[in-house]
Amino acid sequence: MSASATETDVSLRRRSNSINGNHTNGVAIDGTLDNKNRRIGDTNTQMEITAKKTDNGYANGVGGWRSKASFMTWTARDVVYVARYHWIPCMFAAGLLFFMGVEYTLQMIPARSEPFDLGFVATRSLNRVLASSPDLNTVLAALNTVFVGMQTTYIIWTWLVEGRARATISALFMFTCRGILGYSTQLPLPQDFLGSGVDFPVGNVSFFLFFSGHVAGSMIASLDMRRMQRLRLAMVFDILNVLQSIRLLGTRGHYTIDLAVGVGAGILFDSLAGKYEEMMSKRHLGTGFSLISKESLVN
Repeated sequence: MSASATETDVSLRRRSNSINGNHTNGVAIDGTLDNKNRRIGDTNTQMEITAKKTDNGYANGVGGWRSKASFMTWTARDVVYVARYHWIPCMFAAGLLFFMGVEYTLQMIPARSEPFDLGFVATRSLNRVLASSPDLNTVLAALNTVFVGMQTTYIIWTWLVEGRARATISALFMFTCRGILGYSTQLPLPQDFLGSGVDFPVGNVSFFLFFSGHVAGSMIASLDMRRMQRLRLAMVFDILNVLQSIRLLGTRGHYTIDLAVGVGAGILFDSLAGKYEEMMSKRHLGTGFSLISKESLVN
């Protein structure tokens, strides 16, 4: 190595961290070099020291009860850091404490009473309007059915036309799980339910309440659109999904919990479909995943 290269290397490594005075690369230089320009006095970074402690048995239980507990090393500075940079978990921690108090003080709904639903309370006025205007209810139900058709068309299109099966697999997972859960616990229709012959499922037939396939299907389509950078179309679907949820609450077609779980189900089954694709791709030795046979691709 040339002398100039060595000088450059040393100058870069002697930069100090303004926070704790240590060198940014974790290498301490004691100011002396031997005759061969080799560094003397290398030290470990704090992260490396922590890793060594873990390797020595802090994590695997060897001497774990004898060593100092993690919380005993916390300082006020650590608390401030957590509150500042990890405020989202802090908010959930506050929510945990709040709802623990709610759970121990809330009076349960009597067995013969209608279920309490906060979404129903928020949409009382909409329910009264739709109850007094059957034609408006029919129009909104028809628009909702069109939106469901849009979701279905997009999800099938991604597979049959674009050759991407993730959204289709996700929808298959989701609706199968919805059928199992919906049949396992059959919730009663609210007394002020407003049905329509043009609402999906068309014909005003019975349907599973838990969870909302309308919302979950829209989430699956929206997530696929975002992956493909179709951001404006995804935003349109998200807005329509919100409007659809409000209408479903107004007509008492779903409980609030059905809609909330529908959002989570869309995200969950989209993730599971992605893991399924990844697993099948590895199984086929990196040749890629496709629901189309190799013979069809060749022909």
